[in-house]
Amino acid sequence: MMTANEIRTAFLDFFASKQHHIVPSAPMVVKGDPTLMFTNAGMNQFKDIILGNAEAKYKRVADAQKCLRVSGKHNDLEEVGHDTYHHTMFEMLGNWSFGDYFKEEAITWAWEFLHEKLGIPADRLYATVFEGASDDGLERDQEAASIWERYLPQERILNGNKKDNFWEMGDTGPCGPCSEIHIDLRSDEERAEVSGRDLINRDHPQVVEIWNLVFMQYNRLANGSLSSLPHKVIDTGMGFERLCMAMQGKRSNYDTDVFQPIIQAIANLSGIPYGANEKSDVAMRVIADHVRTIAFAITDGQLPSNAKAGYVIRRILRRAVRYGYTFLGRKEAFMYALLPVLISSMGSAYPELKAQQELIAKVMKEEEDSFLRTLESGIKLLDKKIEELGSKGILSGHDAFVLYDTFGFPLDLTELILREHGMQLDQVGFDEEMAQQKARARNAAQLETEDWVVLHEGESIFVGYDQTDVECRVLRYRKVKQKNKDFYQVVLSHSPFYAEMGGQVGDSGYLMAEDETRYLIRDTKRENNLPVHLMDKLPEDLSQTFHAYIDTDRRRMAEANHTATHLLHKALRDVLGEHVEQKGSFVSPEVLRFDFAHYNKLTSEEIRRVEEIVSSKIRQNITRKEYRNVPIEEAKKMGAMALFGEKYGEEVRVLQYDDSIELCGGTHLPATGMIGTFRIVSESSIAAGIRRIEALTGSNADRYLYEKEDTLAEIKALFNNNPKVVNSIRKLIEEETQLRSEIDLLVRKQMAQKKAAILTQHDYIGSIRFLYLEGEYRADAVKDIAFQLRGELEEPFIFLAATQEGEKCLLSIALSDAAVALGANASNLVRSASSFIKGGGGGQPHFATAGGKDISGLPKAVEYIKQEIQSL
Repeated sequence: MMTANEIRTAFLDFFASKQHHIVPSAPMVVKGDPTLMFTNAGMNQFKDIILGNAEAKYKRVADAQKCLRVSGKHNDLEEVGHDTYHHTMFEMLGNWSFGDYFKEEAITWAWEFLHEKLGIPADRLYATVFEGASDDGLERDQEAASIWERYLPQERILNGNKKDNFWEMGDTGPCGPCSEIHIDLRSDEERAEVSGRDLINRDHPQVVEIWNLVFMQYNRLANGSLSSLPHKVIDTGMGFERLCMAMQGKRSNYDTDVFQPIIQAIANLSGIPYGANEKSDVAMRVIADHVRTIAFAITDGQLPSNAKAGYVIRRILRRAVRYGYTFLGRKEAFMYALLPVLISSMGSAYPELKAQQELIAKVMKEEEDSFLRTLESGIKLLDKKIEELGSKGILSGHDAFVLYDTFGFPLDLTELILREHGMQLDQVGFDEEMAQQKARARNAAQLETEDWVVLHEGESIFVGYDQTDVECRVLRYRKVKQKNKDFYQVVLSHSPFYAEMGGQVGDSGYLMAEDETRYLIRDTKRENNLPVHLMDKLPEDLSQTFHAYIDTDRRRMAEANHTATHLLHKALRDVLGEHVEQKGSFVSPEVLRFDFAHYNKLTSEEIRRVEEIVSSKIRQNITRKEYRNVPIEEAKKMGAMALFGEKYGEEVRVLQYDDSIELCGGTHLPATGMIGTFRIVSESSIAAGIRRIEALTGSNADRYLYEKEDTLAEIKALFNNNPKVVNSIRKLIEEETQLRSEIDLLVRKQMAQKKAAILTQHDYIGSIRFLYLEGEYRADAVKDIAFQLRGELEEPFIFLAATQEGEKCLLSIALSDAAVALGANASNLVRSASSFIKGGGGGQPHFATAGGKDISGLPKAVEYIKQEIQSL
């Protein structure tokens, strides 16, 4: 039986023998494409070639690509672990042709690999071809069908509709018919009883699509019509995990050696054998799938967070933790301990896992610990809601959504706990809240683009490393609408404008027409490797020759920050150690931000040492050395640092300032002296094992220092310009601490006297003793009295305090356990009474508070509470 690693190698070797260039997997986390957060198909890294934005260096390419499908159009999350073949992270085996071979070779080689190379029986394979679509004026793909007839009988060549057999990149762009290969893995008895052709695309777990051959030959325009592509493209994708299931004779992807080592490790950790029961089996499959996703995402530079791609990864991690918590009894972090098993099985194909094992483990463990605390907090919050609801029995959709969205509490766990209490969830209300949130997100990011208007063919040439202005023509443009505002994306034949990439913001400037009219370029972005210049207004005559000028002052400030970032990176490695590695950066004219792997907060001495090293490099005025079109392996031998999670070409650009050597496509200063001043303004943690430094250079750093000097001058003035101002401040703090201690002692004595006076009160509301306090008192002192009374009095009582602190007022209610047993609830009472003081609050049944801003409403609030107690 072939192992997973042997199957992957067999595929790549086969297509290498067919003159395909084997390329490494692109990072699973997408950068530079506003339409994607993650690589969800093998074609993503070739998107700019398919769109015609870049020339293909190789006409034939093959690879094994790590992918993630968890949101948007391709959302497999809810099926993961419950069926046999859906996953979040998966590998896609693919081969491509860019204007070279087409259907004949694609189908022939697919058959040769599956049947002749791997030995999959022909009678278990089916092929589908596009049946045509009258709305697009397309007929059946007879060409593909006739090729398949050489290998399969007609009864195993099926027609597929537009949904299944016509592939489209999006609403617009390259598209074309496709031919899917399906495999029937059922037993001979099952196959004799029901034909596999009747189960194609019917979600049968043993009759599954294994390979999709896409024949891109059309371009979908914005008006919905199709035009022929000048260069046809072959794009195939085969599910690696499904292929392993077929080759290893298994009935589930999870039974292959892709997943079994991880699943067995989970079983050992939990003490529950795999196969013991369905719920624990699902949990183990979910965790085995999700731990792969999380590890690869962190490796590729995407840390769990509360925004965008980071939120997706955090959600996947928390989903796995929740399954372990509920069905495997895992109350402590455990997924990070599965990393050695994952690396043992996948580390040879993806060595970046081993290289970053320590960081992955630390991030995962901290995220697990954090969410386990959230689960406990969420359960407490939900218990409180259940207690407040009493006999109502239905948790509102709003409350469930707050738990889900604000606290990260899983909805299915909310439903489970409610069922245990005989209660229900307002699912309709929750769905409405979710729909409103999605609508807000869509409105915020809504982008409508028209088709490109092509004025001239050709590729945009960037000259910005050497020139700040250049003569150019407009190659193409299109109108874009976002948030009801129109602007234009323009592609120039030659451009000095740096397009945002690698953390450096894009250039701004202007186009000058022949009559010297200037047209503002407010930003430059990169979409699918195509540099686009954003303009609010287009010249009327786009056929003329223009002159493009960048804003040189803004560029120089950005270059100062980018150059300083390189010096900072090297200085951090010198001070902290070689484990320091860039995990993200942002470079603008105003500020630089640098994220890096390190496990401890930097001391003030370490920060000062880093600043000193960078400042020394600036004073040395080190001249830049630049090497372009360097083979990647040669660049690594030079000592240039390659970052995990970045996709590098075979040739790269190397920037060197003395012993700082990095691969970088950004713009930089000719010499370090031009940076001027460098100052670190903050250092913080952004995730487990990841620190962030923000720094300023040049005039921005000067202003920062001036502000510090001004602040110090003001402080000195407050102390009569005493040269030993630090000693003066220290003495003032000591005196203030002593005074606070004396005040606290006085307050405690006063409140002891007040408590004694309260206990002389013998008013009753029915059978409940009524104790009352009013006046100006601190909130903590009132609370202290309340809990002392609860500890001293056994009879049913209510302690009500209507107090003031400054310009605000406070209602405090404490109830004895006996009063609570009679039906009184401090939280409900104070929440209702808070309307009289124009405030709000809450708490627990035995103690609650509410703050307000209308002191005049206190008497009405007190009277309301008395009446409510009377009604008991």
